[in-house]
Amino acid sequence: MRPWLLIGLAGGLNLLVQATEGGSGTTPRLSIPLQCELGVSCVVQNLVDRDPGPSARDYQCGSLTYEAHNGVDFRLRDLRAQKAGVAVLAAADGTVARLRDDMPDVSVKTTGVAAVKGQECGNGLVINHGGGLVTQYCHMRQGSLVVKPGQTVRRGQALGQVGLSGLTEYPHLHFTVRQGNAVIDPFAPDPGTAGACGSGPGLWTTAAAAQMRYKPRAVLNSGFAAGPATMEAIEAGDLARPGSATPLVAYVRAIGLKVGDEARLTVRGPDGVVLAETKMAALTSAKAQFMLFTGKKAPAGGWPRGHYEAHYVILQAGGGVTEARWSITI
Repeated sequence: MRPWLLIGLAGGLNLLVQATEGGSGTTPRLSIPLQCELGVSCVVQNLVDRDPGPSARDYQCGSLTYEAHNGVDFRLRDLRAQKAGVAVLAAADGTVARLRDDMPDVSVKTTGVAAVKGQECGNGLVINHGGGLVTQYCHMRQGSLVVKPGQTVRRGQALGQVGLSGLTEYPHLHFTVRQGNAVIDPFAPDPGTAGACGSGPGLWTTAAAAQMRYKPRAVLNSGFAAGPATMEAIEAGDLARPGSATPLVAYVRAIGLKVGDEARLTVRGPDGVVLAETKMAALTSAKAQFMLFTGKKAPAGGWPRGHYEAHYVILQAGGGVTEARWSITI
C-alpha cells in the first residue's frame, strides 16, 4: 500500500495526495539530486528550518539548519572535488521551468553579499513536477547546465554540475521543494509535524531515505599533511602529502558539533606509540564546522617506514561517541 502525505499549500490549505515511488502519481518520490556518495564524497550540511520564530530547528529538533533556511544543502568535500565535476541530477520526472547559467563561481566571502543581491541562488533551475510541486537547484557551476526551459527531464538525468555561484562560501547544491508558494521539508512534509520532532514517511524514495538517515555530527574532511593545516587549505583540497623528512600532521574537519561536545585527535606510529595528540575542550556554542589538527616534526633521520594511524573521537554531550580513523604509509 502506498503512503499518503499531507502537503502544505499557500494560504494554509492542505491537500491529500498520493506519493509514488516511480513518480507517476500526483506527488513523485524524490531521489538524491546529485551524483555523490553521502558520507564519503558529500554530506548533508543543512536542513530546512522548521521553527516559525527567530530560532532555528531541523525536523529532528536538532541544529542542522539556520534561521529561515528553506532547503537541503548537499556539500562537497572541497573545491578540488567541485572543479573535477560533480553532476546535479533531476530528483524526479518533470519539465524545466526556468534557469540561469551565467554567474561566476566565486565565494561570497570574496565578492560580498551585495554582489549577489537578488541572485542568491546563483546558477540553477526550477523543475515543475505537476500538481503545483516544483524543485529548485541552486549554486550550480557556471556554463554547466545541459538542459533548456520547456525540456522534459527524467529522474536521475544530469542537469549540470555543482558550483560556487550565488550566496555561498563553499561548493554545494541547495535543493528546495515547494508546493505552490509554500516551502516543503522533504524529510517531514506533513504540516502537522511542524512543531514535533521526527519525520513521517517523507518525500524521498526508499533508496534515498536509507542513505540520508539523520546524522547530527559528521566528518567532512580528514587526512595527513606535511605541515600545519588551515581551514582555507582544507577547503581548497591542496594540502601537501607528508614524506619521510617532513612534519607529519593529521587534520580533521567535522560539522554539526553541539554545545558540550569534546574532541580528541591522536596520531600513532607503526609501533602503536602515540606521536602527537590534541584535545578540544567542551564547546560552549554549537559549530556548523570545526577543524582540529595535531602533528610532530620528523625525527633526525626521518620517519621510520611503516603505517601511521590517526584516530578522531567526539565525546558527545549527553553521551555517545562519533569517531573516525585514517592512515598513511611512509
